[in-house]
Amino acid sequence: MPNMNDHAINMIPKGPQFARRADLTPEIRLGIAHSALKAQKTGKWGEITQLARDFKISRTFVYILASLLTTTSMIIFGATPAITSATNHLLPFVYILTLRMEGHCSIEAISAIMKRFEISLSSVGSVSQYLNYFGSLIPNTLSAKANETKLVVFLCDEIFSKSTPILVTVDPISSVILKIELADSRKADDWKAHWECLENNGIYAIWLVTDEGQGLTKAHKDALANIVRQPDTYHAIAHVIGKLVKQIEDAAYSAIRKEQEREDKLDSARSDDVICRRIEAAVEASERADDLICLYDSVHYLYLCILENLLVFDQNGNLRNRQEATEEIEQALNMLNELGVPKIKKAVKTMRSTLPELLNYFETARTTVEKLMTLPIHPEALKALFLAWQYRKGLIKSKNVKSRQYNKEREAIYLEIACDYLRDDSDSMRYEVYTELDRIVQSSALVECINSIIRPYLNNSKNLVKQEMLNLIMFYHNHRRYKAGKRKGKTPMELFTGEAQKKDWIELLFDVLKEKDPSFFAFSG
Repeated sequence: MPNMNDHAINMIPKGPQFARRADLTPEIRLGIAHSALKAQKTGKWGEITQLARDFKISRTFVYILASLLTTTSMIIFGATPAITSATNHLLPFVYILTLRMEGHCSIEAISAIMKRFEISLSSVGSVSQYLNYFGSLIPNTLSAKANETKLVVFLCDEIFSKSTPILVTVDPISSVILKIELADSRKADDWKAHWECLENNGIYAIWLVTDEGQGLTKAHKDALANIVRQPDTYHAIAHVIGKLVKQIEDAAYSAIRKEQEREDKLDSARSDDVICRRIEAAVEASERADDLICLYDSVHYLYLCILENLLVFDQNGNLRNRQEATEEIEQALNMLNELGVPKIKKAVKTMRSTLPELLNYFETARTTVEKLMTLPIHPEALKALFLAWQYRKGLIKSKNVKSRQYNKEREAIYLEIACDYLRDDSDSMRYEVYTELDRIVQSSALVECINSIIRPYLNNSKNLVKQEMLNLIMFYHNHRRYKAGKRKGKTPMELFTGEAQKKDWIELLFDVLKEKDPSFFAFSG
């Protein structure tokens, strides 16, 4: 347990200190914080950046002010007992946890902010010590209830802190982190021990989703051979062939620019010899550009054909036949191979090695669709909801504005078609159908989302992460409430257990502290 007398020590950090700007009065700071919270609520893009520019401050400082206003508001007006009662001895811990987990602040920044508001326990040493202490009391593996067995999909991946691997297993349905651990390596034995620990806690895999990492694939064969493994379609397709498509497109644009440059130089040629050489160079550049454009058109078309056959439903809302999809993909791969480009042939060979398992998710899709077809719903309405869900998935995965807008419009069209059949039941039926279809897992994209959640903490720790910090990240993520997206208003643990979470995550953490170390609160009170 940390020394509770640390707060009596006035530690003055060494080195240059930041200067408090006199022109940013408390009233102005309050206004900035209020505007930032309003921008976050409305979701308007660019508002935070504009605030930072208007007041000549960093975006991080804007977020810090917003976080502080939120925390203060919760303390004064909130209905959560633990946070409301935190005005005295618990307030420093609320600040430390809020700024670290919700504000993504570094330990040094937390210390500086707390000192500014004259909060005790604000030294860098105290902040670090208490964060490690809190994390040490939290397990890094989720447990099922006593005498209960949870059957879930294991979505596994490796995240790196510099060269140190972090093994993560997530339930893709609820997004709850099942286990997170700092490991010495990522070999098969490490993953087998990882899964064995989950099984000892009453959590078993019914489906495994991974990339083609050697350790993961070998561990699957050695320990979970009876469980179907779904290769990550992103790494198998987009990361292999899609990456080549982008490279060829860039090369084609570069060749077009080169062609234009060679043509422009013709005007400045004077002697016959120079004119001939430049004409020859221009023709050569033109042929190079034409070849790359033709190659791009072919590869891009075949790539789209492969992507189309990965979709669960065809354009009429019918479940795609797995065998037919496999044959279409094989034909596209054969045509790619015939282009004779070494890099493309290598990519085709890599994809062929995963193809036998790549479409395993169609088995889950088949049972899911069969279940949904028993609902008291018009078949055309159901097909419309299938397509709406598929476009919704496309919307979530899309990275450019044009693609997102297209998928959003298509989803709206099919939802309107379904609504014409369902009338007043449209919202409830849409929710039920979407929820069931979300059980069809094709990729480990969710782990990438978890990676994006963990990454800021790793960056703020200069990638010197400890297991205690990972435990705290897992606890925060599993019990925090989503503010947007399809899980809006829910916590991962609520979705995982089906039970309502009535307490804030900090209050739940304090409950763990009371259970593990009752003397902590008795002494601090």
